[in-house]
Amino acid sequence: MDRIERPLGEIFNVEEIDSALKKKKYKLMTIVHAETSTGAEQLFIKELAAAAHKHGALLVLDTVTSLGGIPVKIDEWDVDLAYSASQKNLNAPSGLAPITVGPRAQETIEKRTKPVTSLYLDLKQYSNYWGEEHTYHHTISSSLHFGLREGLRLIAEESLDKTFARYRANAEILWKGLDEISIRPFIPLEYRLPSLTSVHVPQGVDPHKMRAELLNGYNIEIGAGFAALRDQVWRIGLMGYSSRKENIMLLLAALNELMKIRSSI
Repeated sequence: MDRIERPLGEIFNVEEIDSALKKKKYKLMTIVHAETSTGAEQLFIKELAAAAHKHGALLVLDTVTSLGGIPVKIDEWDVDLAYSASQKNLNAPSGLAPITVGPRAQETIEKRTKPVTSLYLDLKQYSNYWGEEHTYHHTISSSLHFGLREGLRLIAEESLDKTFARYRANAEILWKGLDEISIRPFIPLEYRLPSLTSVHVPQGVDPHKMRAELLNGYNIEIGAGFAALRDQVWRIGLMGYSSRKENIMLLLAALNELMKIRSSI
């Protein structure tokens, strides 16, 4: 397996992906559509899929933080396989990972001769389980599936377009409010996710103490950064039902109050 990397918060361009695919024969290329640790949206998915197919590779797309929050056009982009999660923009309990498998990927799975070493990743067995044969694979969690159905029902009731518009409108309220209290978003506007905003921790602020004060004093939880960004950014999620104006206004007021207290000490 080979990896190409960008600094946290940046996205790939088509040229560098195409150049990497030329180096040798690859069966599979994977990329993250919406980066959870920074809130960056990888653009050009259709072009990246075309580059992968040009070089004989399948494209696997991680849509964990994008499905239900921004457009995910699997067929239009010609994505071969994608997976997501139930607990983010789909607004359901955690524990399920929706997947979709396109014709190229399905053909590859069907032709596989070497046994899969993981039961949970054996997609051929899954296809038999969900298909007409209904060969036993596992016992499903009925409650999780009912929860997912309800999350999807709420999205369908609102409509995808209105859901996307709500996410964007609420994100813009957040971004404007953060600017007014001098807290800067980490990701450039052109590829910033509406459902997850990472921000620079203001200078002189203990990032983890402030998070604890938000949680204990206002019942608001925001995420810390990962890896090299652990002490440098906060991550603010606006997903599912939580993407609401009242939540944003409470967070902005709480941050403003805590920042004032910090500056007076």
